[in-house]
Amino acid sequence: IIRILLFQFEEVRIPAPWGHISGRWYGNRTERPILAIHGWLDNLGTFDRLIPLLPDYIGVLCIDLPGHGRSSNLPAGVQYSVGDYVYIIPRVMREYGWKKVSLLGHSLGGVLSFIYASMAPHTVDMVICLDILVPLRVNIDYLKSAVEKLLVEEDRQGDGNLGEPPSYTLDHMVKVLAKGSQYSVAPEFAHHLLHRQIVKSKQFPEKFYFGRDARVKVYNYIDVDPGLAAEMARQVGKKPFLIIKGGRSPYLSKSGHAMSILAKDNPHYAFHEVENGTHHIHLHAAEECAQHIVPFIRHHRPPALTSWSLNGREDQPSRSKDQRRFFRWSSKKRSKL
Repeated sequence: IIRILLFQFEEVRIPAPWGHISGRWYGNRTERPILAIHGWLDNLGTFDRLIPLLPDYIGVLCIDLPGHGRSSNLPAGVQYSVGDYVYIIPRVMREYGWKKVSLLGHSLGGVLSFIYASMAPHTVDMVICLDILVPLRVNIDYLKSAVEKLLVEEDRQGDGNLGEPPSYTLDHMVKVLAKGSQYSVAPEFAHHLLHRQIVKSKQFPEKFYFGRDARVKVYNYIDVDPGLAAEMARQVGKKPFLIIKGGRSPYLSKSGHAMSILAKDNPHYAFHEVENGTHHIHLHAAEECAQHIVPFIRHHRPPALTSWSLNGREDQPSRSKDQRRFFRWSSKKRSKL
């Protein structure tokens, strides 16, 4: 089996009004890739162990969400939110001229993939969600705490004498990351997430601090109740949809009804559980995840595709007026790859 090598990538910068979205395009660059989106407080390094296990005939474009990794922060006074993150998907599509998108998402990235697929199913050809589907519910205590913390952080960032965040030795950062993930990220895998989010301290030469925007810690959820989740699943329809759950993770416990709707009369739906898997199953159990992901990709994005051309612009039959209206892009110049 020919696979993608982890060093076979090109760094990409996708322009945005607030700056840019950073990414790495692994493997084949002559055809439309899979768009991979990481989870909350993570970055594209989360896919480091999974990427080399995927077939090389199809590329994978991994991105850092705004405020994460090496992507630009949102402007001052703007709160990060799930709804605005969903908008990143069609923005990437517009940049490269895709009329379809294949989505691979972990945690927050899986939530974004599910929401987008429910909003524009005619533009999605397959979805892979790693250990999540429906966004977690929120309560008034979280909302109150989030607003208070956001105001404190905005004051800190707005101070002309803004100091460095807390800094740590690398060994300590590994422990902080592991604890912050509730030990879903084992210490031996922490470096995959650290290499794109640490900054060397100027005050303490032997220490580092987390370079992500601290405001992402209190991003605004979309509160999806069971009725809305069910309707979203119905909108997705019979799209190829793969969900992989960590056996020790609770993040799919509230998604049962939506999952049953996705599965109903859908021969392209698949669900697998990785025994003893934590929330970051693709990091610590990459091989087990690949056993399910690789055949799913080969079946729904096989090597011999005729739906798009080598320049990445798909040759699709004309769509209905309602479908075309969903994306009415400008003629803005797109990135040259």
